[in-house]
Amino acid sequence: MAHDAPVSPLAPKTTPKVGAVEGVRFATAEAGIRYKGRTDVLLLALDEGTTVAGVFTKSKCPSAPVEWCRANLPKGTARALVVNSGNANAFTGAKGREATALTAKIAAKALGCGEDEIYLASTGVIGEPLDATKYEGVLDETATRLAPLPWIDPARAIMTTDTFPKLATATVKIEGVPVTIAGIAKGAGMIAPDMATMLSFVFTDAAIAAPALQALLSKGVTDSFNAVTIDGDTSTSDTLMLFATGAAAKHGAPVINDAKDPRLSRFRRALTGVLADLTEQVARDGEGARKLVRIHVTGATSKKSARRIAMSIANSPLVKTAVAGEDANWGRIVMAVGKAGEPAERDRLSISFGGIRVAHEGARDPAYDEAETSAYMKNDVIDITVDIGLGRGTDRVMTCDLTKEYVAINGDYRS
Repeated sequence: MAHDAPVSPLAPKTTPKVGAVEGVRFATAEAGIRYKGRTDVLLLALDEGTTVAGVFTKSKCPSAPVEWCRANLPKGTARALVVNSGNANAFTGAKGREATALTAKIAAKALGCGEDEIYLASTGVIGEPLDATKYEGVLDETATRLAPLPWIDPARAIMTTDTFPKLATATVKIEGVPVTIAGIAKGAGMIAPDMATMLSFVFTDAAIAAPALQALLSKGVTDSFNAVTIDGDTSTSDTLMLFATGAAAKHGAPVINDAKDPRLSRFRRALTGVLADLTEQVARDGEGARKLVRIHVTGATSKKSARRIAMSIANSPLVKTAVAGEDANWGRIVMAVGKAGEPAERDRLSISFGGIRVAHEGARDPAYDEAETSAYMKNDVIDITVDIGLGRGTDRVMTCDLTKEYVAINGDYRS
């Protein structure tokens, strides 16, 4: 169970203080979906007029909640979000679709809104039917406790094998009016980019039309949730959603319809920052992780090529186990570059660990110092830089090491 695991040694030393987002209220409950004695359902209510954007898994076996959200998203408005942990409601056939419909019906009744304004997300075991009748009465009672704070409660409610709750926030001004961005995420395993990753929900009181919100989110995932991998496995349930209540308009903020509107420049940077913060927290909480690994690729023929090379390195079990063993085995990095299928020339490659160049022009660096490199590999955060030497394409992705604990966690996850 998630709360029984020791907190990752890479966890942030402090939890950010996230303020209220006007138009957002929430409460959590114990529905007994899978876990006993812990909150496992989040009910979040949004004021009328809230716009919504989302990106979802590209898995060909998506969960029932993902299909439900995709069907509702074109409407562009939202009044509620229901998230449960412990059961992914994926690969559950007609029963899964019935469960989403019943969940939405119960939530809509509790909040007095339309079922097509309810968004759903589930995380946990795949292939087990979700008994949505457990929400009967629970969501009604939960709706009586809705409040704008504290954000730590919803962050905890959506955890599965996570060892710490993940929160991020930012405040910026649009035309002189302060707006808040608050985000939560869960994710520790079955993490590989193929839209976004795991579950993440971001909220703002800015007044932004749904098409503009969608454009902001779709761009924002490129170098955040699409640039992290824990184990190379893309979930059936990956969901990232952005909600804008528009409450700031009551205080003089403009209603913005175009994602390229220059008035959004600060907001855009702040949103990217919140997404990047949540992404790094996911990497820091990789199942069994003891080291955060940042892969930097430079000198590629394009950013796209650099990304593919970086992901080839980040997803290599041999590279990740070498990092776990604090072994600066650059031969494995050469292997991962070579198998990526991207333009690369052996005799142009340079590889560095931190600021220590270990290989240059296709061979071991003449100044290589084993003791210096070994000392660097004992750090909690490892930076690996590979210069391809062919162009100007650069990219960065994040991952973690691969330890015995990862096997232990996943060896008996379902049972």
